[in-house]
Amino acid sequence: MMNRKYRLAIFASGSGTNAERFFSYFKNSSQIEIVLLLCNNANAFVLERAKKAGVPSKVFDKQQLNEGEVLSWLQGSGVTHIVLAGFLWLIPDNLINAYPNKIINIHPALLPKYGGRGMYGSKVHQAVKAAGETETGITIHLVNQHYDEGAILFQAKTEIDQKDTPDEIANKVHQLEYKHYPVVTEQWILKEAN
Repeated sequence: MMNRKYRLAIFASGSGTNAERFFSYFKNSSQIEIVLLLCNNANAFVLERAKKAGVPSKVFDKQQLNEGEVLSWLQGSGVTHIVLAGFLWLIPDNLINAYPNKIINIHPALLPKYGGRGMYGSKVHQAVKAAGETETGITIHLVNQHYDEGAILFQAKTEIDQKDTPDEIANKVHQLEYKHYPVVTEQWILKEAN
């Protein structure tokens, strides 16, 4: 069997619902293969999801990330692109330099609003609710040395009802994530190839 052309590593920190979407979306792709799941939390449920999907996984700490061990794993697996799926640490320069414009992330708000250090998960939805926003959404962007400041590739919006709780807002945003993140990632990788 021929090796697929593009090899993805997914970085995740938690439950892994987005990672699971990627596993199923690319399972039968002729061009893109998920070859590694990397996690900074040994108790994260995403590790179970990876195991079930047959995707090899590794757990790492900050030192391994910052001092190049994680980079050597990526290179050893022939990884061409990196997907952040609920990964909460800032990506260090060694990875940014090794994978320039080849690292993609999703943020659960319409950047540049509600982005930056400490703005992740439910904190974003609580801030959106507190501000009385009438819409929110997702931003899929490239990763650089700063939280949520890389080039924006795609945004999708959803309306917010005044009665929506932060959990209900989160649910609307998750539906957008599941629908768009693997598709936009695939388009980004294949467009770059042409």
